[in-house]
Amino acid sequence: MYSVQDGVVVVGVHSAKFQNERLSENILSALIRYNIQHPVVNDHDVKLWTELQIACWPTFIIVGPSQQFLYTLVGEGHRERLFDFIRIALEYYKEKGDISDHSLPVKPEIENLQPLHFPGKICTSSDGKTIAVADTGHNRILLLDKNGIVMDCIGGPDRGYIDGGYTECRLNSPQGLVFDGEVLYVADTDNHAIRKVEMRFRQVSTILGTGRQGQDKEGGKTGTMQEISSPWDLALGGAPDGQTNCVLYLAMAGSHQIWVYFLKNVTWYKNTEYKAGTCVRFAGTGNEENRNNSYPEKSAFAQPSGLAISTHSSIQALYVADSESSSIRVISLKDGSVKGLAGGDINPINLFAYGDEDGVGVKAKFQHPLAVTLASTESGPLLVADSYNHKIKSIDLKTKNCTTIMGTGQAGNARGDNPLKTELNEPGGLCVSNNLLYIADTNNHDIKVLDLMFQKVSSLPVIFTKQKNNEIQSADACSSPLKETGEQFISVQMTLKMSDGIHLTEEAPSAWELRCQDEGILPENVVKGKVSGEKCQTLTNIRVSSLKTTKQTSLSLKCRLFICDDTNVCRMHEECITKEIDATPSDQLSFVFIVNVT
Repeated sequence: MYSVQDGVVVVGVHSAKFQNERLSENILSALIRYNIQHPVVNDHDVKLWTELQIACWPTFIIVGPSQQFLYTLVGEGHRERLFDFIRIALEYYKEKGDISDHSLPVKPEIENLQPLHFPGKICTSSDGKTIAVADTGHNRILLLDKNGIVMDCIGGPDRGYIDGGYTECRLNSPQGLVFDGEVLYVADTDNHAIRKVEMRFRQVSTILGTGRQGQDKEGGKTGTMQEISSPWDLALGGAPDGQTNCVLYLAMAGSHQIWVYFLKNVTWYKNTEYKAGTCVRFAGTGNEENRNNSYPEKSAFAQPSGLAISTHSSIQALYVADSESSSIRVISLKDGSVKGLAGGDINPINLFAYGDEDGVGVKAKFQHPLAVTLASTESGPLLVADSYNHKIKSIDLKTKNCTTIMGTGQAGNARGDNPLKTELNEPGGLCVSNNLLYIADTNNHDIKVLDLMFQKVSSLPVIFTKQKNNEIQSADACSSPLKETGEQFISVQMTLKMSDGIHLTEEAPSAWELRCQDEGILPENVVKGKVSGEKCQTLTNIRVSSLKTTKQTSLSLKCRLFICDDTNVCRMHEECITKEIDATPSDQLSFVFIVNVT
């Protein structure tokens, strides 16, 4: 609303709560992730916090042009009051001639964008064939196959709040995802909305939220009439009346609550009837606390950011990663009661009980966990993204024993055969499919995969198959002469020579393209096809008589191969080979393009 030239300078002062937040590189990562353009000071030793007598986050302090204290606002929800004060103060100091219009010699940090940019949440379809990734920094959702091939891109890269087809729709820092058949629901966090992706029709619509952050703590309205606040994760479950897949559970991080959105008409707890499209508070007062209670509306959460659900008769529970209390909570779907599972403190207002400890119940310690998922919906265990400890932990649902299963505790980007020696960097999303744990390794801009059976960690490549011109790009070319055979046809073949341990990626669209500089040599000007799994593949046949019209010509083979090695590291290999054809008689019946892949 006001620029530096208007006389308003915004400076963020970051006084960390968590140990991980005191590191400047992690603060920089967050600034890039959330597109923060104003300068930020790292108050790592909380010196400014102490001297300014700050009591809570956030606190706004307005300072005059002569460095004099003017006004302070504590907490959220003061937008209009803040803007009114600034407007009046600007008018006053401009009349006195105390406001300058010069710019600041400060530029925001810029990071090279990768296929993923701070991926937040991840989920898989029920058959495991489709992986949805919230590419949060790019404001889009990617739909991948199990090999990492991008099948569709929804929204991005610009922020926005637009419904429509995949290319014209716009999102704003999306996070939570959940499949319901051919529908994908998206927690569009910074738009304060829930979006519905109908994959069959390739359309995106808004089913909940106004597009602006709300202050409502109760709900009760329907659809886009109901305001919500920073939804961070989603889970799909049933209702007490026995219906299945009829309720969306929302981790409402902005209001410190759990809400529900009804996909069908349901009978809820206490025999309350709700129409489809209605959204209400399920658990949490809205106070930022770690308070458990037999009555869900009297419990309290502290920035809930991850959900996992099991409707199996032996569990029937909703698990919550309660980030600011550094605890894992559980809501019974039988009666709505809220209990602690692991981490945190027995004192509900102590939100500083964080650490990195394995143990049972409250003796286990986390540091700002962001995601949970069940290895099995029948028996668990519950897997936790202990984000600021850069670890994955496992909780036994019966004993509440929590153990580290992946990560060293140091930020890094290492893979390998020993999960406890691998490294993550603030993982933010988890899901399990076919004994594979998919991890949105947020600050590494990567998707890690932990094979729960063989205890092997790899990265899932994210491969875009469409070039800007939809053609295979040329690599270095080599040439070798070829002579005419005198026979009626010449067979054009391609042989793949791959180094040991390298193979084609299954189901990936490896392709070849054959061109000739002279017309009439090939059956068509450009001959295209898919690369088969065979080492030697016939591409086409050339009629010998067509060569007699020219003294010399050439064929060019361009190929794009998607390959993986034995450690499941995958990449794309592109090559162009050109062969000259000499129309001198020869006894050759075929010629071969040899593609070497190392």
